[in-house]
Amino acid sequence: MKNQVLYIIMGISIGLFILIVLAYYIINKKMQKSEYKKIQKLQKGTKSSAFSSEILYQKLYLTYRTIPFLKRYILKLRRRLEILNIDDEYKTRRDSAKIITRSLAILIPVVIITIIIARHNFLLLFILLMFEIFMVDILIEGSVDRKDDALLVQQIDFFSEIRHAYHEFNMVEEAIYQVSLDDEKEISRQGEKIHEILVSDDPETELEKYYDVAPNNFLKEFAGLSYLTKEFGDRKINGASLYLKNVDNITQEMQIEILKRDKLNYVFRSLSFISIAPVMLLEPLKAWAVSNFAFVKNWYYGKSGMIVQILILIITFISYILVRKIKDNGSVNMSTKNTENPWQEKIYKNKFFKKIVNLFLPKDGTKEYKKIKELLKEAASPLKMEWVYINRICIAAVTFVVSLFLFVYLHNIAIDYIYTQPTSDYDLIRKYVSKR
Repeated sequence: MKNQVLYIIMGISIGLFILIVLAYYIINKKMQKSEYKKIQKLQKGTKSSAFSSEILYQKLYLTYRTIPFLKRYILKLRRRLEILNIDDEYKTRRDSAKIITRSLAILIPVVIITIIIARHNFLLLFILLMFEIFMVDILIEGSVDRKDDALLVQQIDFFSEIRHAYHEFNMVEEAIYQVSLDDEKEISRQGEKIHEILVSDDPETELEKYYDVAPNNFLKEFAGLSYLTKEFGDRKINGASLYLKNVDNITQEMQIEILKRDKLNYVFRSLSFISIAPVMLLEPLKAWAVSNFAFVKNWYYGKSGMIVQILILIITFISYILVRKIKDNGSVNMSTKNTENPWQEKIYKNKFFKKIVNLFLPKDGTKEYKKIKELLKEAASPLKMEWVYINRICIAAVTFVVSLFLFVYLHNIAIDYIYTQPTSDYDLIRKYVSKR
């Protein structure tokens, strides 16, 4: 009976398979006679069989946009790249995916090594992993800074070609247009944008908009100078063009800036890695000390040893931040945060949190309110009064929770140290008596 049922099932399966094959054959024949086959042939002629890194980065960009953790970084990165790759979505996506891929290629091996080294110390492992996640921002900013430096170097050649083109055409907009025809350079897109501003119906308004998205101050100065020369004409001073003289002045300032950035990059080339070294060598040094000196084990696994390790992590973190701040090249568009609807505004819209924040807010017209308002104006900060106090409340809450967690953790370490750790593994008195 069982064999008969099995044969029936096999027969039905074979019959269904034959029907599927026949159906596929019939449909395939019909499709060959339809317009779909022609479209397939056209697509096949445009496809490349060779590997293309450009296509790979475009696909990786779409993949990164779907991953929750990486989505934040890819959006933050593209906001800065949109300034450099103005009106070029393809290049912006490619560069974004390329920088994220390189950062992950560095970060993933470091995370794996950290887990292997500090797997027995969960607190240290957690702090190191948080520190390495923060490093992603540093790697991304460093990659964009290198592109910004490369753009600045291209501006030297761009302004030199502008000088020759202006002698030939004697028209600012025409000279910029001719020099911007080279599509292989990133600076050409900036030149095309400046040319569009100069020939637009309302160049003054368009110029104001460009000031908000210009990669650096030198392009702002050049765009403003070109606009003034086009509107009011060029002047001759001692037989020399005032426009070209000002372009030369901007070029000299750029050369000084390039030398300054090169010197900073040379000085801080290895300093960032040196500042991280104490954190990366903390666990190997601990293992070496414990294996060679038995009495050190009691100190390392006690409360005092943990406190020293945490202090080293904090000092290393602060040192690394200071190194990055000193190395900052002073780019105009370093801030790419959403100032229209940030997370502070979303929190303040909630009725419950709004009541809590209002309890700490100083009343309008008071001395404290005027003082903070004046400080925000002097600092040219985009923050509102409510956002400032939301930041303060969040920092206070996070500090309280972290401090409480550390105190409880250190207290448990102290209890465990008293109950489980021996007084000493090294009997100095007995060894001294045996020698006598």
